[in-house]
Amino acid sequence: MKVIAFNGSARKDGNTAILIKKVFTELEAEGIETEMIQLAGKTIRGCTACGQCKKNKNKRCSIDNDFANECIDKMLEADGIILASPTYFADVTAETKALIDRAGYVARANSDMLKRKVGAAIVTIRRAGAIHTFDTLNHFFLIGQMIVPGSSYWNIGIGRAIGDVEQDEEGLETMRTLGRNMAWLLKKIVPNTSG
Repeated sequence: MKVIAFNGSARKDGNTAILIKKVFTELEAEGIETEMIQLAGKTIRGCTACGQCKKNKNKRCSIDNDFANECIDKMLEADGIILASPTYFADVTAETKALIDRAGYVARANSDMLKRKVGAAIVTIRRAGAIHTFDTLNHFFLIGQMIVPGSSYWNIGIGRAIGDVEQDEEGLETMRTLGRNMAWLLKKIVPNTSG
């Protein structure tokens, strides 16, 4: 089993990555492989509404000169997907939104190709807007017929400077619980292929 996480932060290895790693620790303790893709420094443009993915039905976006198709391929390979973003003006980062739009449109054009994968959202926040950001991320999972595990609170960590989220004990515990719940769910729904 494998979980892929997409860190939508403009800061590589910042607070968002720290929270993802807290979830990964729990997943890895249950024998689940993990991988983090950091969108910082990558180019992902928004959907152009060309409709080619509906015509081609090849599980790819027709715009093939940026990072989106690599992300889509990773989503297809994974059993679980984490979308993580800091809060920018009460929503996800532009890169995260571009990924949601492109991957979401391709998935729907290809018979909801991500359905029944496990999806989880992670949000970092300095002050306000986290719930809207959390909703944006979860809308991607829910419209794609994915299965979303809960946690002990909304999957939010508070901090501004890199490392500040380490002081948010409730946020860290929420991530640990999310990781345990995600592992439990994956083991319930992913067929055992070990033989």
